[in-house]
Amino acid sequence: MPPWTWKGPPTGHPPALTGAPALRTAAQASPATAPPAALQRLVTGPEGLGTAAARAFRTLTTTVASPDGQPGRQDGAPPPSGDGPSPGQDTAVRIPQLYCPDAVRDDPALGEEVNNRLVDWAEETGIFAGRLERLRSHQFGRLFMLAHPDCDDPDRLLVAARCGLAEWSVDDHWVDEGEDTEPELLGSRLAMAHAVIDPVRLPARYLAQFEEVVRQQPVLRAFRSSLAHLSEIAGTTQVARLRHELAVMFVAYGQEAEWRGSGRKPAVWEYLLHRYENAFYPCMVLIDPVGGYELPAHEFADPTVRRTYLYAGMANVLLNDVYSMAKEDPGDTNLPNLIAAEDNCSLQEAVDRTAAIHDELMHTVEADCAVLAAAGSPQLRRYLAGLWAWMGGSKEWHATSARYHSAN
Repeated sequence: MPPWTWKGPPTGHPPALTGAPALRTAAQASPATAPPAALQRLVTGPEGLGTAAARAFRTLTTTVASPDGQPGRQDGAPPPSGDGPSPGQDTAVRIPQLYCPDAVRDDPALGEEVNNRLVDWAEETGIFAGRLERLRSHQFGRLFMLAHPDCDDPDRLLVAARCGLAEWSVDDHWVDEGEDTEPELLGSRLAMAHAVIDPVRLPARYLAQFEEVVRQQPVLRAFRSSLAHLSEIAGTTQVARLRHELAVMFVAYGQEAEWRGSGRKPAVWEYLLHRYENAFYPCMVLIDPVGGYELPAHEFADPTVRRTYLYAGMANVLLNDVYSMAKEDPGDTNLPNLIAAEDNCSLQEAVDRTAAIHDELMHTVEADCAVLAAAGSPQLRRYLAGLWAWMGGSKEWHATSARYHSAN
């Protein structure tokens, strides 16, 4: 466990706190922990991380995990063969080991309880109709059990799982796999989803028409239900944080729809910008309400804290890019495919470079967490520990879920 890990009871609340030290940014506290220049240039154009930086990974050393899953050594050895399956496009490709912790806890019975109740809720709302047993096999309930080790209450874990599955339903109904995946319709659908998430105020005669659309659309019903359940355990500020992150994610879905509609493949730098916005952070933002506490607003909004947790979400979604290759069409847009095309390299080399970008992000997250935890409040220390644990739990789920490791 990292030295800044919060070591409170699984479902306990932090004590009342006063006089928390003023938060310093990582750069103020320790110049040595400033992020690499390539990361600072992430969205500035083709010279940023993912273009010249991605090509530079030909000479980067390989990062491997220590036997206990904690961040390990760097050496100049060839990339390890890894413990993941072969992506579907090329049986010779292997997932390298990634710089990421292991899951903090694994409670199969708790994960199964959350998963069964989550599938029941999916049936109730109508999402994944005709695919419920497949959904059950993916074990999303296990993901949220693994990702929130400071909570052993299935009700609270189910709140996070509902929100996460509602988010996934957008992708699986409207973007990737559903029967209605027309890119030209996505903008209107996302606007309606946002009107449910941040409830729209319409004149009565028009509101009834919108409500009829909600009644007919399972994804909209799922979002309304999940936010209602979240409001039972989260404060208004915490619910607003999720609304904001979902709005950002919807912008990224619109960007993806343009690629699909036009047939255009984005440059690597543009895709990295996309993954900065379409990442796992809408799930991660629930770390504190599920844990039963609230990260103070001034710390949540601190620029370095925000950079740190958004990098964590981006790193985790790049992990997803590698693991999800097996279930995607070879022409799908993901980082390894784009690197292979842009740099004219093998898919294995592109996967290794994706892993290197993931590891670079993780090193930055780890360094900033250590500095921020030393400078921030006890709630921030607990939140950062939860962020680290979330990534470890997600890695374990990606490595074991039938969503990525069985024929679909």
